[in-house]
Formats: sequence, C-alpha cells, structure tokens
Amino acid sequence: MTVTAEARPRRTTARRRSASARYEARLGLAFVLPCFLLFLAFRFGPAVAGTLLGFFEYTIGDSPTFVGLENFQRMLHDPVFWQALKVTVLYTVLYLPLSIGVSLGLALLVRRSFRGVRLFRSVFFLPVITSLVLAATVFTWLFSSSGPLGELIGGSWLASPVLVIPALVIVSVWSRFGYGMLIVLARLQDLPRELEEAALSDGAGPWQRFRYVVLPQLRSTIFFLAVIETTNSFQVFDLVYVMTSGGPARASYTLVMDLYDQGFKYFDLGYASALGVALFVLTLFVALIQRLLIGRAK
Repeated sequence: MTVTAEARPRRTTARRRSASARYEARLGLAFVLPCFLLFLAFRFGPAVAGTLLGFFEYTIGDSPTFVGLENFQRMLHDPVFWQALKVTVLYTVLYLPLSIGVSLGLALLVRRSFRGVRLFRSVFFLPVITSLVLAATVFTWLFSSSGPLGELIGGSWLASPVLVIPALVIVSVWSRFGYGMLIVLARLQDLPRELEEAALSDGAGPWQRFRYVVLPQLRSTIFFLAVIETTNSFQVFDLVYVMTSGGPARASYTLVMDLYDQGFKYFDLGYASALGVALFVLTLFVALIQRLLIGRAK
C-alpha cells in the first residue's frame, strides 16, 4: 500500500506527539517516585517488619532471638488470647448487622428531598466527627449505676459481664452510623428511579420495591461497608480502653487490648507482633467470606 505525501506528515506528527507524551509521563513518574517510595516505606515497611518480628523473641533493650513458630504455638495455648478472640468475635457479630442496618435505614430516610433534609443529614453525621474519647467518657456516665441508662436496669452496664459488650456496641454504632449512612446515601442517589416507578406502577409495595429493586443494586455498597466495619470492629481499642479497660473480668478484653498489653505493658514485642499477624489473618479471612456471600453480583 502506497503512503501518500499528505499522510506522511500526519504520521510524523503523530509519532512526535506520542514520543512527547511518553517523555512527559516518564518525567511525571520521576517526580512522583521519591514520594511513592517514601509511602511504600512508611506504609508497608512497619507491616513487613512487624510480621517478621512475630518469629523472634524480642524485648526493648535486648537483641532479637529467632524462635520460629514458638510465638504462634504459645498463642494457641494462651487462654487470654482465646478469651480476647471470643470477645472480639462476639463484639463484631453484634456490631456489624446493627451498624449496617442503622446506616441503611437512615440513608433511606434522608434519601428523599424534604424541608430540612440537609439539617438531618448533618446531624446524623455529627457523631463521626465527634471525639470518640470524649463520647466514651460521656457514655461511661450514662451506662453507670447513677446514669439514666444504668437506672433502667438498676445497676451499671459496664460492671455486668453480660451487658458490657452490648453497651460498647451501642456506643460504636452511634459513633459510626453517619459514615455508613453517607456511603449508602451516595449510592442511593445514583440509582435510576425508573425501576422503582415501574415497580410502583405494577402495584409493588414499599417493602417489595426495597427488597427486589433497591437492595440488589446496593450489593457492592453493602459489601464495601461490611468489610470496612468488620475491620473497624476487629481493631476496636480506644473505646474499650476508655470505658472498661477490658473489664469486668476480661469480659470486654479484645484482641487489640491483648496486643497492647503484650507490647506496651509487658514489652514482649515478639509475641505482640504474632498477635498482630493473627489479627490480620482473621480480618482477611472474614473479608474473603463476605466476598463470597455478598460481594459477588448475581
């Protein structure tokens, strides 16, 4: 095929533009690379170092001693670890559906436009930006025997091994539902209204429209929210530290509390790092289960 004289300058110009674009891309990467390397070092460096430290016996001031899987074997025979795991799982089982349910319900409530809807959205989001330590201090009094919530049962919620986890779950849901509401609301506002209107014209009620039209389109959003909130519940620490310190009788003693005590109270950093690895594996395992159950679009 013969290239005409008019096509040659066009191809030459296209090659020059392509070369110029590649040069600009490489130049941009050269400027970004130092920051990217710093990000990798400070973001993943501690994670890698902590994972490796789980295979060592190490205390501040002493040299690390390689012990292989000894820390993980110790973990399997540690009753405190199993108690912390039990508390963490129970807390997550209670917190996760309640948090997602409240977030979804409030998002549906403020989805429609009505007078004052922006005010309601702002008020619902306020707990997210409120200091959790300050909120935990206030709720500690509310759940105490002299507080209004404590007077309902005639005693302190936080002193009861049965009620301490529900009390912590209530505070956690209060502090986090605004974030989930915002995520779900953003997705709801992008949904096409034609499907709901068609279902309404066919005689579908509010529950049927939600169950068969709205909810399937929220599948990926609920999966994202479930993973985020599961990770948050597995890593709960400041709330427990302020309100109960793991009590009473370790009834609210979570995995991160155990990790904190081993690392910063007993300075057994090798075992604390092994606990961190176990927490990561547990979180990843639960996220994979959630991916299989709700993450795949049908």
